[in-house]
Amino acid sequence: MGSTKNLVYSLLAVLGMVAVLVLMVPRVETVGGPPVDVAAEATQVREESGWDIVAPQGLPEGWVPTSVRYVRTTGDFMTWHVGYRTPRDTYVAVEQTMDPTREWVAAQTNRAPEDGTTEIAGRTWTRFVRDTKVQNSLLDMPATGSGELTTLVTGDADFDDMAIFVEALRPAG
Repeated sequence: MGSTKNLVYSLLAVLGMVAVLVLMVPRVETVGGPPVDVAAEATQVREESGWDIVAPQGLPEGWVPTSVRYVRTTGDFMTWHVGYRTPRDTYVAVEQTMDPTREWVAAQTNRAPEDGTTEIAGRTWTRFVRDTKVQNSLLDMPATGSGELTTLVTGDADFDDMAIFVEALRPAG
């Protein structure tokens, strides 16, 4: 007949084998999606919309494109979107549309309050900071009817990384 002592030995043997298996099986730290082809999407959107859209070019090593789309968003505005994962594992995206309303801006910035302005790449950007859920945004909004696209850079990246991103924005497609 078995004893408690034998039961404990059996349990330790099984746990030891499980521990060995857990240590031997490789695990993936992060799961990446399919590669994102920003240039191809940009060409298609530019041809379809006629807009002079932008996308980052020549970003430093470690910036990875994660999303690209041209979709209808808040207020029925068609919006060009390109998102990147930064080397610091934060996220930053550019959103562009033509003549948006303040409601569109509020929705894209998660209703963050304005926090002054900053000069980047020769343009004045309005800063938005949302502290409750970390989200920073930079807005370049030309006058309605000017024919220029409104550009919003947003994400959980800090403003230093956003400045790097803004400085890399070039005509796409």
